[in-house]
Amino acid sequence: MTYENIYIEEENAIATITIDRPKKLNALNKQTIAELHEAFKELDEDKETKVIILTGSGEKAFVAGADISEFSDFDVEQGGQLAAKGQELLFDFVENLSTPVIAAVNGFALGGGLELAMSCHFRVASDNAKMGLPEVTLGLIPGYGGTQRLPQLVGKGRAMEMITTAAMVSAEQAQSYGLVNYVVAQEELLALCRKLAGKIANNSSVAIGQAIKAVNAGYNNDLNGYAVEIAAFGNCFGTDDFIEGTSAFLEKRKANFPGS
Repeated sequence: MTYENIYIEEENAIATITIDRPKKLNALNKQTIAELHEAFKELDEDKETKVIILTGSGEKAFVAGADISEFSDFDVEQGGQLAAKGQELLFDFVENLSTPVIAAVNGFALGGGLELAMSCHFRVASDNAKMGLPEVTLGLIPGYGGTQRLPQLVGKGRAMEMITTAAMVSAEQAQSYGLVNYVVAQEELLALCRKLAGKIANNSSVAIGQAIKAVNAGYNNDLNGYAVEIAAFGNCFGTDDFIEGTSAFLEKRKANFPGS
């Protein structure tokens, strides 16, 4: 597929998706959301891809928010459909992807941009990053999962403060809140993400996919996370990766996971 607003680079089982709308500070419009969905779907189905890194082009922004011009005249029904479709196509889709996704947050991650970063499996930020959910300044609330994922990551009190004040937090604050795992200089951001991705890629992608499913189940009120973990643990015993991993351990050699 040909993409207009994103591009993909692949090397050593690691794929990097870059949102490329620098003049719009990489704001999310309908087309970009659709392109990201297709890119994530394509890479998740590619068994050669073990890890995905998501970032924004330029030095100013990861994603500065949603493209407000697209929905400024929407009514109640259209607004609800916008949130529902966006969550299904991108935000929930990324969260539940079996391939781990690292958000490389370079600069502003606001509104839908922070929501996109939070849907990734974990986040690394540049030291100039600024994060926030400013929707209440527009007479809106976060609609792409922000009211749910932010409290999960930083706690209810911090989330309530960030959402109701619409204030941005620095990269250092975000790290202290548990919103990002690491903060590095911008020129070191992708290098660290690739280093972490390399460590992940050495492990069983099948097991990692099961682990993602089990961890996410703990945050789903409709599921018993422990029961999902038990089933996922059992499923691992039926995989070639389990045979290879245990054989390698017993033979005191490095595992070469087939990923099946």
